[in-house]
Amino acid sequence: MPMKQMLISALSVLTAVLLAGCGKSDSTSSSSSGGSPPEGRQLTVGVAFETLQTEYWVAGFDAIKAELKKRDIKVLEAIADSDSNRQLEQIKNFVTRKVDGIIMVPKDAKTCIPAIRAANDAKIPIVLFNRVADRADVKFVGVQADNLELAKGTVAFMVEQARKTGRKHKALVVMGDLGDLNAIGRRDGFDAAVKGHEDVVEVVARVPSEWNQEKAQAGVVNALQANPDINFLFTSSDFLFPSIVSALKAAGKYKKIGDPGHVILGGFDGDATAWQMMQDGYLDATGVQDVYFEAESSVQALLDLLAGKAVPDLIRDPGFVLTQANMAERKARTWGANVNK
Repeated sequence: MPMKQMLISALSVLTAVLLAGCGKSDSTSSSSSGGSPPEGRQLTVGVAFETLQTEYWVAGFDAIKAELKKRDIKVLEAIADSDSNRQLEQIKNFVTRKVDGIIMVPKDAKTCIPAIRAANDAKIPIVLFNRVADRADVKFVGVQADNLELAKGTVAFMVEQARKTGRKHKALVVMGDLGDLNAIGRRDGFDAAVKGHEDVVEVVARVPSEWNQEKAQAGVVNALQANPDINFLFTSSDFLFPSIVSALKAAGKYKKIGDPGHVILGGFDGDATAWQMMQDGYLDATGVQDVYFEAESSVQALLDLLAGKAVPDLIRDPGFVLTQANMAERKARTWGANVNK
């Protein structure tokens, strides 16, 4: 064979080998299959939050990123600003970028279904943080506070405080957006706690807030005008306390625990405002979501799914009821105390 032909042949073989090697590398680096990535390759997780409107969502977002950083996992971030269509596009973008897993806070239980389905179709494991979706025909792992039981425990403590006074109390409950399963659980927890205690607590007002400060404040103002003897109030989220406190102050009803005219107050979340109200002696109790537990559980669930391990469909955060009596003991796990600090 002439020298020129020999060189051409050798170059052709070398080129084929190199191309075959490149093809093999591309196929193993793809994470769209949802399986465990090759050892030594850094994982990438997309974190998509519906909003950072409240302290809880900010604390959760930061806790998840800190947990991922601790495990040397790369983070892609997306905030939908309460727009479900935008969130769908963000999830599709994660899919296009071939993330290894997704942690999402959906806008509500229904509009997120197409986003979850997009992840399912790409075989990318997805975990819903704190707010779950309707099951429909999609697969996800939910990490969520036990809203019903935690609200029930908080309100049961409030009922106990009311009973100690020897007087019947008129109650107001501020509800969240009932398109959110969290809000439904908290409402149902309130109802379960007061049921059977009608001799102590009479529910005279239910204020819909739809997680909106202005709507909550207007509703509480109207309820206090219609029922000026309200002296028992539970809110489905601590983030609404600024509006509620403003309405109570305007009615001359914001008094410390033990003072004449004190309205027994209870909330849900454990944010910095609630912690300060506890310290100042105005708030009787709040149901604290353990944001640290939920962040760690969400990341671990993704890693377990990637490793092919069995993971329950729903991981429950039991949380705890924070009261004046256990503040010192529970401070370290109360995320609002740390945000405030």
